Amino acid sequence: MATKTTKPLLTLSGMERQYATEDDCKALLQKLRWPDGKIHCPRCGLSLKVYKTSEAFRWKCKHCNKNGYRFSVLTGTVFENTNMPLRTWFKVAFLMVSSKKGISAMQVFRMIDPVRGAEGSYKTAWYMCHRLRAAMKDGFFRKLTGEVEVDETYIGGKAKNRHGGMLPDKRKRGIGSAGTLGKVPVVGAIARKGNVVCQVIERTDARTLQGFINETVSERVSLVATDEHRGYEYMDRPYESVNHAKGEYVRGNGHTTNLDSFWSLLKRGIVGTFHKVSKDHLPLYLNEFSWRHNNRHNDEIFYDLLAGC
Repeated sequence: MATKTTKPLLTLSGMERQYATEDDCKALLQKLRWPDGKIHCPRCGLSLKVYKTSEAFRWKCKHCNKNGYRFSVLTGTVFENTNMPLRTWFKVAFLMVSSKKGISAMQVFRMIDPVRGAEGSYKTAWYMCHRLRAAMKDGFFRKLTGEVEVDETYIGGKAKNRHGGMLPDKRKRGIGSAGTLGKVPVVGAIARKGNVVCQVIERTDARTLQGFINETVSERVSLVATDEHRGYEYMDRPYESVNHAKGEYVRGNGHTTNLDSFWSLLKRGIVGTFHKVSKDHLPLYLNEFSWRHNNRHNDEIFYDLLAGC
């Protein structure tokens, strides 16, 4: 009787051996970008008049102009015009999808070992991480169905640890509310045993929360579980709320345990790994954490990230 064979999981050392040269990396990108084997022009999107040039992994499209629009396997990707080797990009991508709480640009800088003392080496690592986070944005989002949890949270340190300049009224460090003052509001929704979606918002009023729910949660959802925030009271979907302020965390099938776990992982990553995240770049970190969560059972997560680049 034939035994079932499973494909071994890709490891960092295995990835580095398999894609040890630039041509190996480009061959993989070509396969991921054009899985049907037909090279499509990134400008016009057609493949009828695309011809291979004398240079490897480079083509020209006669449909765009009579002289031919020249492009490579890197054209239109996050790797275009990069000065870093593709095998370094691959290593950074692998580390990011393999680290449950993320990996900082400083740690990436230490591990990829760029030229020490070169100006901008850390900035290069930081740039690479952000480019990959931008590629993690889900371009094929589908509204959440089934039982969905919706909750809001606030990203930012305690008042006693924040500098006065970070507080709206320029208070001194350690003085003021221990609540949401100076923090960034984030709202999220998660399908139980499914995907999560989250985004930065300016305020947590009813209009903003309802708009988020309308964009992310299907009208045919069976249940929306929330906390006691009054902004959820006017939704047109069946929902159950729990009152965290009174120590209530479960009421029947109503709870936000799954989303609370995701918020906990996100905040531990920010505090323990990145230490500081600005409001401007917070959406990119949300991309990263939600991407890893949504692909937590995906053995091809590394390849899917490269395909989205």
